[in-house]
Amino acid sequence: MKYILTGSQMKAVDSYTIEKIGIPSLVLMERAALSVADAAEELADSWLNRSLPKEKIQILVACGTGNNGADGIAAGRILKGRGYSVTVVLAGNLEHASREHQLQRQIAENLAVTMVEAVDYLPGSCHVAVDALFGIGLTRPVEGEYRQLIELLKEKRETEKTKVIAVDIPSGIQADTGAVMGTALAADVTVTFGFLKTGLALYPGKEYAGQVKLADIGFSEISLKETDWEALLPEQSDLALLPERRPDGNKGTFGKVLIIAGSRGMCGAAYLSALAAYRTGAGLVKVLTVPENRIALQALIPEVIVETYEPEEPDAGVFKAFVERQCDWADAIVLGPGLGSEPYVGYLAEVVLSYAYVPIVLDADGLNTVAKHPYLTRYFTENIIITPHMGEMARLCGCSVEELKASPVQAAKAYSSRYGAVCVLKDAVTVTADKDGNAWLNGSGCSAMAKGGSGDVLTGVIAGLSARGMDCNEAAWLGVYVHGLAGEKAAGIWGNQSVLARNLADCLEV
Repeated sequence: MKYILTGSQMKAVDSYTIEKIGIPSLVLMERAALSVADAAEELADSWLNRSLPKEKIQILVACGTGNNGADGIAAGRILKGRGYSVTVVLAGNLEHASREHQLQRQIAENLAVTMVEAVDYLPGSCHVAVDALFGIGLTRPVEGEYRQLIELLKEKRETEKTKVIAVDIPSGIQADTGAVMGTALAADVTVTFGFLKTGLALYPGKEYAGQVKLADIGFSEISLKETDWEALLPEQSDLALLPERRPDGNKGTFGKVLIIAGSRGMCGAAYLSALAAYRTGAGLVKVLTVPENRIALQALIPEVIVETYEPEEPDAGVFKAFVERQCDWADAIVLGPGLGSEPYVGYLAEVVLSYAYVPIVLDADGLNTVAKHPYLTRYFTENIIITPHMGEMARLCGCSVEELKASPVQAAKAYSSRYGAVCVLKDAVTVTADKDGNAWLNGSGCSAMAKGGSGDVLTGVIAGLSARGMDCNEAAWLGVYVHGLAGEKAAGIWGNQSVLARNLADCLEV
């Protein structure tokens, strides 16, 4: 698990490290510069492999007036010492430069590093560009000579195949949201210091960052106890949290999943959720649906128990008792995939939400029902896991998709805090949040997963993990991560264009 911080949180870590722990700013800066220089040299190797001698490789270091620019100057000085041809281009008002920037500039002058102000720079050939114009503090659109320099480097990247390495975060990317602030320079590699930044984990910033390298320059996790963090990023080692399969177990040992899904002629979503729950290790899966879906489901997945109900059951008491008996059977419940919007669905949802005490994964039409009948949120507790995509979340919150995309982490946290449920806000980068203010940003997956039914598979994965005894929070964020890994594996087999939702279920590895 990796920590993800906002810009302000990272600044607090930096201050704590310098002022409380006692590591000097210039020590941190020198280590940062070394990590950037090492990464820049790796990019330069691609030119060396074309028989271009080191002294002929042109490295341009674009520097702003803050400490990010100071990191860049120091990296340029190190690269010159290693034999490369380095030009440092200084943008902004140097009279307003930070103290560290002024010091690094003086050191570079003493070592005869070529430095020129942006207004006087005459563009030449450039094999590698070090982007140190802005760090994590950018809050307004890029303008003036900064914008001109970014546009110049963008052109060189396009026409000269210049390799770009970003210092901490690509210039023009907002550190908290990943938004492009007017313009931004895409990097081949981003070297970020200490901890990941939210803007590197969310789109479009994630795409602009290229390969992200996390450099240890001396920040300690001790500082996070004083400054907090924004979110966590699951990684391969977290798969150790998956429940083991006891050798002496039986089908009852590994959990029972009840999937309440499917309307007349709409059993595909129920099938995908059931398949995923079984692939995730659940011992028994039952689908509760309308009679019209029985034959199709039994043909598609004979391992599933199919139980049916009559939507037009005239006696509400009989219907309620029947649904409650089904809930009593389950260790985890899925409510919503393909359920439709008939009048009875609201009552069905109320019965389940008010009665069941096991984990309930609320998805698709279950979420739309809650949006239509907001009073149902009174039944939300820690056992509820909601899995909305951006459109469904917008309906739940009464806001626009654009508003959600501007701050998805905060949106998911706010909803969970208000209603107590675990929120899995699905997007290209899915955010999982719990009522205590914790959040997880998912880094697995690919665009091949953007197909109908992918969300139904995720619902089954989370339910399967919940039925096997995982805590709702862990089942949610780890389920998202496992789902994404399945997508990557499926894309490797069928290609980015041809993956189907059922392929995701077949590629699950838990």
